[in-house]
Amino acid sequence: MKKKIILPIVMVLILSLIGGTVYYINDYYKADEVAVSLITAPKTNVIVTEENGVFTFKPQNAKTGIIFYPGGKVEAKAYAPLMHSLAEKGILSVLVTMPGNLAVLDMNAAEGICERYPEIESWYMSGHSLGGSMAASFIAENSKEFDGIILLASYSTADLSNSDLDVLSLYGSNDGVLNMEKYEEYKSNLPENFKEVVITGGCHAYFGAYGEQEGDKKATITREKQIEITVNEMLKFIKK
Repeated sequence: MKKKIILPIVMVLILSLIGGTVYYINDYYKADEVAVSLITAPKTNVIVTEENGVFTFKPQNAKTGIIFYPGGKVEAKAYAPLMHSLAEKGILSVLVTMPGNLAVLDMNAAEGICERYPEIESWYMSGHSLGGSMAASFIAENSKEFDGIILLASYSTADLSNSDLDVLSLYGSNDGVLNMEKYEEYKSNLPENFKEVVITGGCHAYFGAYGEQEGDKKATITREKQIEITVNEMLKFIKK
């Protein structure tokens, strides 16, 4: 009798868990039309290709490359404006799609990408929010392949303090999503000479093109301006 009662309860719990997981994974921030257009109809001399969920924004004669991990529950395509802008400045930009739009489910997604482009002399990792933390965890185990990492509204839970990596950290002054307590706590995981840039008026979501994000504060600059500032700071950091 007990078995007859328990079995249906267990089945309901399992189905609820599966349903909840499916709902969670499918509830994500989608790239807007501007971002999608930069993949389907890129401007200037940037060539955009896609293979197995990896988008490559390739300029002519690039010598520096960046591998980018998207933020948690954000469609990878939402970072096309940032990637395209970097490529316009001569940086090979590789944008990785994550399973379930969660970089934590494939921290090693960058594995093997550098080897595909032997012409690139200098490589950097980068990522937004959760993607930045996972990029830091990956680079901690593969630091010899990279010159540095660029964290956007993110922090490193992996210890990079004794590495030779160059580190740039950017976030917006109006970011309402980044946990600043943890951000300050994990600063000790970065090299002493890491560079920090606070974008005045910037918010959490405006590193990508996916609309407003729940919990974020209102930006006092446009998304286009925040991406422009971000690209300029990234270029200064790379070319220093």
